[in-house]
Amino acid sequence: MKLEIAVLSGDGIGPEVTEQSKKVLDAIAHKFDHTFLYKEALVGAVAIDKTGNPLPDETLDICGNSDAVLFGSIGHPKYDNDPSAKVRPEQGLLKLRKSLGLYANIRPVKAYETLLDKSPLKKEIIKGTDISIYRELTGGIYFGEKKLSKDGATASDLCEYSKHEIERIAHLAFKAAQTRRKKLTLVDKANVLESSRLWRKVVTEIGKTYTDVELDFLFVDNAAMQMILNPSQFDVILTENMFGDIISDEASVIGGSIGLLASASIGDKFALFEPIHGSYPQATGKGIANPIASILSAAMLLEHFELFDEAALIRSGVEKSLKLKISTPDINTEYENVTTSKVGDFIADYIEYPEDTNINFQNIHIGQSTII
Repeated sequence: MKLEIAVLSGDGIGPEVTEQSKKVLDAIAHKFDHTFLYKEALVGAVAIDKTGNPLPDETLDICGNSDAVLFGSIGHPKYDNDPSAKVRPEQGLLKLRKSLGLYANIRPVKAYETLLDKSPLKKEIIKGTDISIYRELTGGIYFGEKKLSKDGATASDLCEYSKHEIERIAHLAFKAAQTRRKKLTLVDKANVLESSRLWRKVVTEIGKTYTDVELDFLFVDNAAMQMILNPSQFDVILTENMFGDIISDEASVIGGSIGLLASASIGDKFALFEPIHGSYPQATGKGIANPIASILSAAMLLEHFELFDEAALIRSGVEKSLKLKISTPDINTEYENVTTSKVGDFIADYIEYPEDTNINFQNIHIGQSTII
């Protein structure tokens, strides 16, 4: 298969972790006889610095003419610490989602057996956790009408959803549940919000056509509590934009590091794949950023194009790297010389030579790589 991939590395650690994803994708291409062509483009703070625009027209054109987008991260302290800034890196990502029609954000959350001790939650609570969160991405309060009174003393943000917006992501979530443990939980606030009552009504109707999927409901405050008390009860979670933003970030602590969590943003025509972590500017250039979330995002990219064996091999490489502690300091303190790049080297080596794990392990620790 030949794929043209727009690469928007972005800010902070984005370029470092995205480079490892490309390294792993190149190993997949070599092993399975695919061709992946990369088109680099600017986004975020680096784009503002060079063009004054967090999402230049050229970047949007490149994304629109590619098969998929591999995204790094955006953000910089000079904008994070200045809430009055009129042009911000985050505006680029929001505009990109809206322009490409990326209405469904999918975030897998898994508690890896070898990392149960790394979680701030008890092992017996998180063991067996395997969740897929479906967050609506282009509607709701983030995109609704915003008002500020002339005297600056009153502000409002409109949360608005249409039946169509709910239906299209609900069908994706139900179909995902059919391939998993056949349970879908709608997270809303239907006891208070009219928009949530519409969500519940529409999803209930759609649920009648997916008779093999169990549908239940949780108010978002209870869902947030249950995510900590008993996360393994969840299979697929479906929710609106802001609730999904909060719930998925809360879920990120389950695995022990936000550096492990990948995501996909899907539309009818386009798809974008990115780690959920931020730009982590304090770590930029130090070789300590965890690339696994970005690498797993690349695996989700392959799955999107039904390259399931290829994606499975990446996931197997990730699990092997975690088992052997070939990982960065956020989850590994035993081997201090394992850098961002060495994690990518190991997983790429594993893809090329999965039977030579012990050789790869030794080579990584002496600074070599077996990959040709």
